[in-house]
Amino acid sequence: MSYLDTTADVYRQAAQEPQVGLCCTTNPVWQLPGLSIPKRMLQMNYGCGSTVNPRDLTNSPTVMYVGVGGGMELLQFAYFSRRPGAVIGVDVVEEMLDASRDNMVEAEAQNEWFSRDFIDLRAGDALHLPVADESVDVAAQNCLFNIFKTDDLRRALQETYRVLRPHGRLVMSDPTCEQPMSEELRADERLRALCLTGSLPLQEYLNMITEVGFGTVEVRAKRAYRVLSPQHYATDELIYIESVEVCAIKDPMPADGPCIFTGRTAIYYGSEELFDDHKGHVLLQNQPLAVCDKTADALLALGRNDIFVSPSTYFYDGGGCC
Repeated sequence: MSYLDTTADVYRQAAQEPQVGLCCTTNPVWQLPGLSIPKRMLQMNYGCGSTVNPRDLTNSPTVMYVGVGGGMELLQFAYFSRRPGAVIGVDVVEEMLDASRDNMVEAEAQNEWFSRDFIDLRAGDALHLPVADESVDVAAQNCLFNIFKTDDLRRALQETYRVLRPHGRLVMSDPTCEQPMSEELRADERLRALCLTGSLPLQEYLNMITEVGFGTVEVRAKRAYRVLSPQHYATDELIYIESVEVCAIKDPMPADGPCIFTGRTAIYYGSEELFDDHKGHVLLQNQPLAVCDKTADALLALGRNDIFVSPSTYFYDGGGCC
């Protein structure tokens, strides 16, 4: 039995009997006007963050969500795209699809604006998406891609890139870890299924995203997630795991490499009204400008004593250069 079979078994059981906090931390749930989320959906919130952001969801986009859980994020996406088939939910576990269907019946009863035909549930997996090329505006996954081993993760990213329209967005929430893990931990298929031991260092995770062609990547949030202690796991030291929320945009790849935003800011404080690097970046006097890592490093390389560039905050909410 492969590690993916083990994962399917874990979530088959979680579909049949909701397990609060099964693999992931509990997170504040979006409170939106007129949105009522059924209790069973909340109990089956198996994510490590949120992939629902209003600025990704303007103009009633077509959304694909992989790994449906109890359907909570499907319902949240439908809040913004209120038309038949606007939200595609894909899952390899039939029992999870069934649970989501049942939860949608209750969601329809609780929400006057919602119709079950807004949601199109499909059997399939992230490695072979049952979705046509360039047919969705927003793709999302929550605490799924970290489960995959390297080759499968690359395949899942390639598949998502395939189904996105130009300038479409892949919104993700996954655990990351900067410390090395023992081979015993990495080989534990259940711990991998529980979103713990498949976690990659953030830079490696970002590199895999850009290697499949995403020209712009935004690191939107980073927060504490879990610890693996020597008392409970096969490790000699305490391992700290964080969750990260990332948006990868299917923009053309710039000639000088991808634009990755990790929450860095540039501030010009010289004697002139502004600083123009003649590469598309204008810094006004003492006005902070969000910059991608590439631009931040280029500004630092100038060696000027009138430009401040902040370190990464791992919080980004749009705007700035590029």
